[in-house]
This record gives sequence, C-alpha cells and structure tokens, in this order.
Amino acid sequence: MKQAYLERAKAFETTAEALKKKYNQYSLVRLLLFVMAIGLAIYLWTGVHPLAGAVFTLAFLYGFYRFILWHQAIQENEQHHRRLAQVNRWEAASLDHDYAAFQAGGEFVDAHHPNSLDLDLFGEWSFFQYANRTSTSLGRERLAGFLQAPAEAPIILQRQEAVAELAQRLDWRQHFQAFGLDTSDSLRHIELLKQWIATPPFILNKGWMVAALYLSPFWAIGALFLWAYYLPWYLAILFFLPPAWLLKRTREQVDKAHLQTTEAEQTLANYARLIRQIESQQFEAPLLNRLHAAFEPDGLPASQAISQLSYIISQLNVRYNFFAIFLNLGGLWDLQWVYRLEQWKAKLEGRLPAWFEALGQFEALSSFANLHYNNPDWVFPVLHNQPLVEAEALGHPLIHRDKRVCNDLSVPTEGHIKLITGSNMAGKSTFLRTVGLNLVLAMAGAPTCARKLTLPPLMVYSSMRTQDALHESTSSFYAELKRLKFIIEAVEAAAGKHPPEVQAFFLLDEILKGTNSKDRHTGSKALIQQLIRSRGAGLIATHDLELGQLEATAGGAIENLCIEVEIQDGKLYFDYRLKKGVSQSFNATLLMQQMGIKIEAAT
Repeated sequence: MKQAYLERAKAFETTAEALKKKYNQYSLVRLLLFVMAIGLAIYLWTGVHPLAGAVFTLAFLYGFYRFILWHQAIQENEQHHRRLAQVNRWEAASLDHDYAAFQAGGEFVDAHHPNSLDLDLFGEWSFFQYANRTSTSLGRERLAGFLQAPAEAPIILQRQEAVAELAQRLDWRQHFQAFGLDTSDSLRHIELLKQWIATPPFILNKGWMVAALYLSPFWAIGALFLWAYYLPWYLAILFFLPPAWLLKRTREQVDKAHLQTTEAEQTLANYARLIRQIESQQFEAPLLNRLHAAFEPDGLPASQAISQLSYIISQLNVRYNFFAIFLNLGGLWDLQWVYRLEQWKAKLEGRLPAWFEALGQFEALSSFANLHYNNPDWVFPVLHNQPLVEAEALGHPLIHRDKRVCNDLSVPTEGHIKLITGSNMAGKSTFLRTVGLNLVLAMAGAPTCARKLTLPPLMVYSSMRTQDALHESTSSFYAELKRLKFIIEAVEAAAGKHPPEVQAFFLLDEILKGTNSKDRHTGSKALIQQLIRSRGAGLIATHDLELGQLEATAGGAIENLCIEVEIQDGKLYFDYRLKKGVSQSFNATLLMQQMGIKIEAAT
C-alpha cells in the first residue's frame, strides 16, 4: 500500500509539472495577445473609425478577461495536483507511523474527561493525530466529538456504513482533503459569524435607509455635476454632508457587523470548495445521503451561496483601503454591502448552521474512512444487548503492525473485574489502553484494531495518569482520590442500567500508588470490593500480587490475569501475552542493575 501511495504521488507531480509547463507557455501567448491587441486597437481608433475601435476594444476586453480566468484555472489545477501529491506522500509516511504532518488536536486535551488523557486521544502522537484527515476547525471539532462521547447504537451503525462506503472512494476523499489544505480557520471565527447571524438587521427593516442607499449614487453624481458647472467647491461639498452624517450615525453598527464577519471571508471561500466537492458526488449510505441533502439547492446550491457570502464580506473589507472614504461619500459603500449581508442573512441564515454541521461530519467520517482504508484488516465492531465484551486479536492502533502484539479478551460488563498483574514493562498499562481505545473507537462508529469485537453500549472511565495540580494545591495522591471518586460515582450511577443502556466500564492502573504499601493494599482491596458491590466492570492493573487472593472469595466476580516477563541469561524477554493467573515474574532488580544501580552495595 505504501508503494501505491508513492506511485500516486509521483503521478500527481507529473501532472502538476505538465500543467506548469502549459501555464508558462500560455503566459507568453497572453503577453503577445495583449501587445497585438493594443496595436490593433490604435489602428482601428485612428485609421478606420472610432466606432470600430470601440467595438473591438470592448470585445477584446471581454475575451481577454475570459482568457485570464482560463489561464488562472490552469495554475489552480497545478497547485491542486501538488496538494494531491503531498496528501499521498503523507499517507505513505503514516503507514510507517510517521503522522506528524497532521494536526494533533491539542486544543481538545481535557484532564477531566472520563478517558481521553489516559488513552492518548489528543495531543502530539495521539490517536487523533494518527486518524485526523480534516482540514477545517469544523471537522476537527466533530472528529473530536465522535471520540469524546459514545454514540447511540443506530447512529454507530449508520456511521459504520458511511465509513465503509467512503473508504472505497479514495480519489474523492483525496480531492476533498486536498481542496481543504489551504484552509486556515478557527472556531472563534465561526462563533463570531454565528453571533452576526443572531444579530437583528439595522438596515433591512428601515425603508428610508434602503431608499438612501439606492439614491446615494445619483445624489453624488448630481453634486459633482453642480460642482463642475454651477457651484463653487465650498458650496458643492455641502451635498456630501448627508451621506457623511448617515455614515457617522451607523458607524458603530457597521463596525460590529464587520468585526463579526471580516475573518470569515477566506474561510467561507475554502468551505465553498469543500462543499462543491461533496455536491459533485452521489452517495448510497443513508447517513451520507442525509448529510448530502443538507447542501441540496433551495434556490442557490450551498457552495454558491457560501461563495456569495464570502464575496460580500470581501467587498465590505474594502473599507480597510484608504480610498474607501470616496466610495463611502459617493455611494455609502459600507452600508451598501452591510445591506447585502442582511439580505443574504434574511434568505439563508437558517441553512448556514446545517451546512457547517454537515461539512464537519463529512470530514470526520472521511478521516475514519481513511483509517479503514489504510488498515483493511481492522473490523467494525458488533453491538449487542448482552452484558459482555468479547474480542479476538485485539491490538493497540498506535503500535506498528509489525511490532503489535494482540490478545483475546472476554469480560462481563456487570459486576466483574479482571485483575491484571505483571512486572515492570510487561505491558499492563499498554493493554489497558488497547482495550480502552478500541472501545472508544467502537462507540464512535470507527473500525477497531481487532479480528473480532462484540460489545454492548459502554462509556470508558479511566484512572491511569493522575498528576498533582499546583494551582489547586493538590498532591498526586489526592488527585487520584478525586479521580477514583469520579469513577465510583459513574459506576454507581450506571449500576441499574442494562444493555442497550450505556454502561460504565473502568480501567485502573496501579491504584493508590501515591501512598505506602500497607495503605495501598488495604485501600485497593476496599475499592475493588466496593466496585463489585456496585455491579461495576472493568480492568485493574497492579503490582500488588496479594490482591490476587480476592479471586478465591469473589464467586467469579474477579478473575486473575497476568503478563509475564522471562529472564534468560541475564536478559529480559517480553511476549506481552495475556495469561490466566497471578504473575510470578520479577524484573525490577535486574532493570536497576542494567541502569547502573549497584543493588548489593546499596543493601
């Protein structure tokens, strides 16, 4: 697959070079045409007849304008093919788990989220960065939302169908991604635009002000005529006082409308290109059809309507130009374009949020589709109403397939705990993250890194990376207690729920690691018993081998599993395989010796 991506990149680069050559050739033609046209126009104006010169000049200007548009389209096509080449080079690198080119979603890191910090959902070298192929802040926000909150079962099935279809549309997805590469937007710009939509108009509903807009150009022409033929300048200039008064009276409202829309000009132009790519395609999956329907014409197609809005904002942005003062005094330029903004809003304001939502979902689903295409051996999980998670060959998505070790797992989701013991570096924490991340993907509608995965609706809660908080004067131990309290409350709140209701599933790594061994053992034992009484279910990784004794008196509610490490000829051998029972291997002393700590001298 990597070679296929590299070959596609090469093909797109070749096309781009051909387009560049064509553009350069026609640049010379463009210059020659212009020079020849000037000469011919002079001849027609002076040597034939002014009417012939005028007709030729007008015809040439129109034709030359169309030629320039065609010429610029060649350059834009060249740039688009270079972006396509870049997209394929990035995909080739991502197959080697080099995905630094994609945005990491650091803005979505939330230490208070039930699982995202522990499962490396966001941030540098996170799953979000691995999967993210979005170009807009709308898409990133929607992709993050898919990962942060479990969807309902019918929605998960719809997303799975949509992802499966998009995975087969490689060309469409890559064009879609390439069209968005130049997008530089932010949710703040979108929020300002939404504030503008919610703001009542101040021109549209005032008939006298609308009439002033239509009359102002004629008023200015009349003033210039009187100035030129009848009145001295100091009297003619009085005619410009009414528009100046109107501009001053409305300046605060114009400034507010401009502030709310100015940053959206280029953003909307980029959105229009992406939406045009969606409009050009027909889909079969019900979810994709529903999203596509959001862009269907109700008057103008969505892409044209958004392009129109971008153009109106660009004309309002002319007020940044020094010479805009003459446009304002001569024709109330600012108010003319605010009026057009209000006309646009009156017709289409209700459609804009739906267009934004549909665009964001298309980008998020396309990211999952790319994930599925790059990992064809991953499967879509099956949701059922049985309180049981079953997985075959479950692996961590962020570990390269050549190094990934997969395990099977079967765990009830009502009143059952798998207690996992093992020595240092054995892979206990990684296994917890493997389970947690795949459950999150399952509930997001994405493919999972497994040969088979069946589960009921679940919300994952984790406590693995609790840290102290200096701004709250909180120690790491107290931070962990707060986290455990949060998980206990979630488990107790879900205690009476049964599939298809969403159940709580917890992942705990080294409970109470911030205190002494006696308190840790006593507290861990009490916590486990409380979670069992609350019908909680999940995985707990620990070095405390004595907790393994709980299995004997738990009546099947606790099962011991372990990940062993072998020591052969003074070297450590890790197989990362999940086995039944309590761990019997120890490697801390050997690891310290390998780091240069002299154990015998210290004792």
